[in-house]
Amino acid sequence: MACYHTSFQITSDRRPTFDDVTEPALEAVKKAGLTDGIMTVYSQHTTCSVLIQEQSDDVNYWGTQFILQDLVNGLAKLFPTCETEGQYLHPGPKHIQIAGDKRQEKAFWSLNTDAHLRSVLLGRSVSVPIIDGNLQLGEFGRIYFADFDQVRARERTVRITIVG
Repeated sequence: MACYHTSFQITSDRRPTFDDVTEPALEAVKKAGLTDGIMTVYSQHTTCSVLIQEQSDDVNYWGTQFILQDLVNGLAKLFPTCETEGQYLHPGPKHIQIAGDKRQEKAFWSLNTDAHLRSVLLGRSVSVPIIDGNLQLGEFGRIYFADFDQVRARERTVRITIVG
């Protein structure tokens, strides 16, 4: 059994962002040279998710596809955007102190509890079968890397592993 791994960087914004990573995933299948197996697309970041969704042809003024904005709107009803300290139990004072002392983080960077909860709900990876060298995404399926953190723009790593 062979294993192939690759990764690449994307940059998020100070709003929920969705990057279509289908093309890099397809390129990874070609580079791996495996005709049958399984691909995992993974986020190591605890405020991010990887998901499969239909491509929506319409976008809002920010360029977010309508179906993905609908997802953000729905998730915001479950986990409202964290706007101030005390809105959620996390982050507590100990977390803020440690983040500042050990990682030089600004206190307001921890006002992303909603992003952590949204990420846990949706998950941080997807697995896609590869049959005869083709990703089995269905007719309209696309792979999206979602970053729900709204406190700062960040560079994120997308990891792809193929086994077959």
